[in-house]
Amino acid sequence: QRILRLAEMCRRLETEEEKVLPFYPSSLAEGELQDARRALEETPVEPLARAMQDYVGLERFWQRFNKAKLEEKVLEQTRVTLANRNQYLRELLQQYLAGVSLHRKVPKDPL
Repeated sequence: QRILRLAEMCRRLETEEEKVLPFYPSSLAEGELQDARRALEETPVEPLARAMQDYVGLERFWQRFNKAKLEEKVLEQTRVTLANRNQYLRELLQQYLAGVSLHRKVPKDPL
């Protein structure tokens, strides 16, 4: 019940895009999608597969969790890239300012 309450709270915080299109499109071909649907509709024979059917309701939770983890990784990579770019721009600015201060100290030719 706690997970369901948290899911309801999270639902209120979702953006409109997430509410309309909550997951990435599937990369499976149409035939592969049909095979996957057929496999899900079959009654499982193995004990572990039968036990997993009790947790089918958590599938959307895991999809959202995985999507959030992927987005977190992308944001971390973006942050690293921007930090590197920022450092490069700071170095360029320091070189520019060092060059400007050098030109001010050079005496002008009286001729």
